[in-house]
Amino acid sequence: MISNRTQVTEMIRAAKVAKGLTWKAVADAVGNSKEWTTAACLGQMAMSKQQAATVGELFGLSDEAVAWLQIVPSKGGETDARDPLIYRLYEAVHVYGCAMKELIHEEFGDGIMSAIDFDMDIQREENPKGDRVKILMTGKFLPYKVY
Repeated sequence: MISNRTQVTEMIRAAKVAKGLTWKAVADAVGNSKEWTTAACLGQMAMSKQQAATVGELFGLSDEAVAWLQIVPSKGGETDARDPLIYRLYEAVHVYGCAMKELIHEEFGDGIMSAIDFDMDIQREENPKGDRVKILMTGKFLPYKVY
């Protein structure tokens, strides 16, 4: 018996390694971006019945695990901020976050960038000094309401 979504995430991670799958291959089978599909497989998005069935087939999951993939998750989950890559992303926000906020407010006004109406694209960018990670995030601007 599966008691939480985290157990399904661990099943997916183990099967991914055992089967030698890439997140891109999983995304291609699901029909969504590699970024969204990876987040969904890691428990941050609810999948449709068809998406969950496809993931279940790819990873050899039980019907119960496939049902868990369709439940709206508690977003944010546990992140290990000690992981060097995650730590560096936090560092980038700590160093540049206030500048990003100022520039967004200057351009758009008082509001936020949505993480709901949101797209992300992660790419490798070749560079003679060493390949670079390119992360493009776009989110709908949501102005604060006056009431």
